[in-house]
Amino acid sequence: MWSYALKRAATTAVTLLAASVIIFAFIHIVPGDPIYVLLGDTATPDQIDALRHQLGLDQPIILQYLTWVGHVTEGNLGRSIFFQAPVLSVIADGAETSALLATMTMIWVTLIGVPIGMIAAVRHGTWLDQGLSGAAMLMASIPTFWVGLYLILIFAAWLGWFPSSGYPSIFEGGIVNLRYLVLPSLALAAPNAALILRLTRASMLDVSREDYVRTARAKGIRPWQVVRRHILRNALLAVVSAFGFTFAALLSEAVVTETVFALPGIGRLVVQSILRRDYPVIQGVILVIVVVYLLVNLIVDLSYRLLDPRVELQ
Repeated sequence: MWSYALKRAATTAVTLLAASVIIFAFIHIVPGDPIYVLLGDTATPDQIDALRHQLGLDQPIILQYLTWVGHVTEGNLGRSIFFQAPVLSVIADGAETSALLATMTMIWVTLIGVPIGMIAAVRHGTWLDQGLSGAAMLMASIPTFWVGLYLILIFAAWLGWFPSSGYPSIFEGGIVNLRYLVLPSLALAAPNAALILRLTRASMLDVSREDYVRTARAKGIRPWQVVRRHILRNALLAVVSAFGFTFAALLSEAVVTETVFALPGIGRLVVQSILRRDYPVIQGVILVIVVVYLLVNLIVDLSYRLLDPRVELQ
């Protein structure tokens, strides 16, 4: 386990280095200049040159990259051009919303996808299986923003059960403020739960055809024990691996969802920072997302050993 962890640490370091190069290069290739965004079209050439020098944007691109990487290794992601504040503090302002939204979404995905996938697999070939599989295909094909708009229309506008937008911090109003994230988390969970549902069903059907499952049934073991002890546990290996990809999908889909529900999260911050050409914030947010994604995938890989001790990590 320790040797595997060291290998993954080395791989993670190389991946982060490559990601930093790609992030920095692509952001500076995008058309637009933050100087004109800040000063406007009426700025004089002297004002433009002075601000460009102040922000270090007049230096060679390679020197800008090396300076940025050097600061990152010290835990400093730079200073926001627009907010005039450290990038870490700007990210921290939206981290609570995004972290809670992702957590609630993954809870919905697990509670909806895995149990319903189990039911579909156990009732394979019946009308219930066909109905659940069809519903999963429908959920996976509907755009997230469309689901979000109809959730707002039904549960916020018509029924008035949940707020339609915004999110006041739970540190200000308590845990009751989590109700602001119910609708956006459901909108995010819909297509991802459909993926987990179908994967759970397919994995359980594959495992149920194995010889040891037929042997367990021949011994007269109760059906629900066969499902729980022999089929589900082995089928979950494929399902758990999909959670890493599901989390990656959340990072991209959250941009749209946070915009639809006007949530002060990381996704909305990225969109606003792109429009403002706030290079340090964009670079910092994407780098943090890469780190979180790598950590999630590491946790997923390590969880294999908990589900099946026979799995060897390499």
